[in-house]
Amino acid sequence: MEGSPTWEPEAWGSSGGWLAPREARAGPSLSSVLNELPSAATLRYRGPGVLPWGMLEEEDEDGGRSIQALAEATQKELQEPHASRELPWPMQARRVHRQSQARDQVALGSRSRVARWALVLGWSKEKTQEGLRTLQPWVWTLKRIGGQFGAGTESYFSLLRFLLLLNVLASVLKLCMTLLPTWVEGDPPGPPGPDTSSHCGSYDPRPQGLIAFPTQLFSLLSGESFLEWSSLFYGFYPPRPHLAVSYLCCVFVIGLLHLLLILHRSVSGLKQTLLAESGALTSYSHRVFSAWDFGLCGDVHVRLRQRNILFDLQVELEEAELRRQAALRTLGQHAKLWSVRVLLNLLVLALLGAAFYGVYWATEFTVQLQEVSYVQQLPLLKLVVNYLPSIFISAVNFVLPPVFKLIAPLERYTRSRQIVFILLSTIVLRLASLLVLLFSLWNQITCGGNSEAEDCKTCGYNYKEIPCWETRVGQEMYKLLIFDLLTGVAISLFIQFPRKLFSALCPGALGRMVGTQEFQVPDEVLGLIYAQTVVWVGSFFCPLLPLLNTVKFLLLFYLKKHTLFSTCSPASRTFRASTANFFFPLVLLLGLAISTVPVLCSIFLIPPSKPCGPFRELSSIWSQIPISISSLSQTTQNFLFFLGTQAFAVPLLLISSVLMVYTLALANSYGRLISELKRQIKTAAQDKVFLAQRAVALSSVQGAL
Repeated sequence: MEGSPTWEPEAWGSSGGWLAPREARAGPSLSSVLNELPSAATLRYRGPGVLPWGMLEEEDEDGGRSIQALAEATQKELQEPHASRELPWPMQARRVHRQSQARDQVALGSRSRVARWALVLGWSKEKTQEGLRTLQPWVWTLKRIGGQFGAGTESYFSLLRFLLLLNVLASVLKLCMTLLPTWVEGDPPGPPGPDTSSHCGSYDPRPQGLIAFPTQLFSLLSGESFLEWSSLFYGFYPPRPHLAVSYLCCVFVIGLLHLLLILHRSVSGLKQTLLAESGALTSYSHRVFSAWDFGLCGDVHVRLRQRNILFDLQVELEEAELRRQAALRTLGQHAKLWSVRVLLNLLVLALLGAAFYGVYWATEFTVQLQEVSYVQQLPLLKLVVNYLPSIFISAVNFVLPPVFKLIAPLERYTRSRQIVFILLSTIVLRLASLLVLLFSLWNQITCGGNSEAEDCKTCGYNYKEIPCWETRVGQEMYKLLIFDLLTGVAISLFIQFPRKLFSALCPGALGRMVGTQEFQVPDEVLGLIYAQTVVWVGSFFCPLLPLLNTVKFLLLFYLKKHTLFSTCSPASRTFRASTANFFFPLVLLLGLAISTVPVLCSIFLIPPSKPCGPFRELSSIWSQIPISISSLSQTTQNFLFFLGTQAFAVPLLLISSVLMVYTLALANSYGRLISELKRQIKTAAQDKVFLAQRAVALSSVQGAL
């Protein structure tokens, strides 16, 4: 390169290897050589005007000459038409530089109209993203949690904030598309009386006469009596065509919106996971030299960032040690390890099967107990019987996850992979328990799927035992949500709070051992996903369930935050944040997919209840959509029916296939390019090592001479 300094052994001192005095040295100075390195550009993180390498040491000797040279270099750097993203400056300096370039180009008229509009749209998008980031709640709280307890614990609270956003959106849509149309068209009528002529019986859950306060309290917890005929449940809403369409469309809009938001979060987490697994950003040099944020201000932020880097290095060292041990295993050790893993997985499957059978038995046994007259006479006993499936599910979810945690380390996986396996086994337990409960309810509603049974032959469902089956399903989901909330509050008040008091009264080693605990991220995350899955299942049968879950998550955030900072200590073993950012939304997608099964079966397969709900007197809930379409104009009907024909589906499938093939080909080409760049980087590193060895060899030879 023209004008670049030449490396000469004589310029670096005498034969002893020490640097000669400045007056005795020839060739380039140390500061000029260092400024020629590519890494020197990364040190000018504050933008133009920062003193380069060696400037402080040579300021007294060079005087104004060095400062003048720096000013000329800075002015030259500013005048060159570099893109803002290519400059080694902080984001604020890049933004100012980009705005300055935009103003100059607009003033000179060098941009076309399309380019100006693109600039305006880009600026608007940037400002919108900045505004949305400022609206995110608990930003400082999450940074503090990540710095003190690690990125894994921070990922739990980040997921909780994301689920709170989903529930707020669902609540707004429910209020606008369900509650508002109900009251706009007039007050909804009451339940049909016993004199109403219907071959499927009558349905009036409202209490008669004076009701005692304990009975009202038990009804509030179980969703029965006065609460059963309210806007909280499906049966309250009247059979109006516009309300029926908006009620059904609201379910699909919420599901599609949640799916897109979760996919967006999963894709962003997938990028981090791929980078972490590839090893491109997990080297120790990256953590030590490139992970620091020079824009931090204040001792608190600096300490939090130091702790984050410490946790990252701890994860890297633990996983590197496990990989080293795995590489040293012999064939016999591998066979022994895989035998242990197979036996442990069989044990996990046996525990899961026993739990599923227990949930099914509890649901069937609850139906038998509800028919006992003694249970009907005691409100408290009736409440316990109604909550029996919820109690059994919560007990199983409380007992088995610690067993899974004891089994996971025996498989000798890395900490991140152990977290994944614990999450998988526990989420299968929780979601499958919910499915078993729903299957038991389906068995009661449809007479075991036998439409020719005596109880189901008349109306298509068991109207004698369950006159409004949609409200019954909504009550079960409501009880699961309430019981989960009460369980969390009870654990905080009666277990964690006394532990804190004990640690305060006993400041010794015993107090520290009893009073502090680790924050169990897998259990807490699965509790969130389980609660959200319950809401997705029950939001069709209990429209205000997302609103209740919003209040629950809001209370849960502050409760868990207080518990974390008061009684929890940093985890002794951490895991990658990238694993959490990708795997948690993936499990959330699994919960969303599972929740669609009972909802779609209710819409398409099971006949709606005849004495309640907006779809009464229809053969199926979905039949309201063709009826509404038939009332539209002929052109609109032809267009909507065309969307369901092969003439539309086949070209759409072909276009999607072409786009998919193109995307895969583009990804493969990018992968080959990345591999080539990695090979070049490796070759350049080998060249540097070779040149360094040659320089040392020449220096030793000259010293010997």
